[in-house]
Amino acid sequence: MRFTDHLLQRWRIAKIRPFLAPGNRILDIGSADGALFAALGEAAGAGSLGVDPTLNQPLTVNGCALLPGCFPQAMPPDAGAFDVITLLAVLEHFPPAAYASLRSGCERFLRPGGKLLITVPSPQVDQLLAVLKFLRLVDGMSLEEHHGFEVGQTTTIFPPESFRLIRHAGFQLGLNHLFVFERHTIAPGLPA
Repeated sequence: MRFTDHLLQRWRIAKIRPFLAPGNRILDIGSADGALFAALGEAAGAGSLGVDPTLNQPLTVNGCALLPGCFPQAMPPDAGAFDVITLLAVLEHFPPAAYASLRSGCERFLRPGGKLLITVPSPQVDQLLAVLKFLRLVDGMSLEEHHGFEVGQTTTIFPPESFRLIRHAGFQLGLNHLFVFERHTIAPGLPA
């Protein structure tokens, strides 16, 4: 990755930091080389885990395991529940046929009351990244996988029946979006 790629990655991590508490057990979907866990240091709780299809072998970053494979298929059966699940510039790489599996995996592995933190680029970013890639200012990781993702699809993939939208905000001049969801503690419409 080039300097600009790292800068954008750090910016995404900075956007989700306010929603992380020290010791949170984090599942980072699309963890790549573990940059999130490297940035968080000891703030990531014991048992934090990353999953990424680009990894060739398991790794460990700051005591957090990184596993090769796709979510949720690569998850260990005994992984348990996580306090936070992150998808940082990852959702747009999932093909539409995988949305149901992604949603059910997040429902399964996020504890009730846990946070789902997502950053997703606007479609205009694809053209900008193509230019930056041509100029060799970014590597533009896996641009061909964006599948024409529209930001508004995010709340459809993670519907209010399971996930309460706490925050949606643009950043980087509206070119990227932050979504913060909370996993319902009980199903909506049922008595507490």
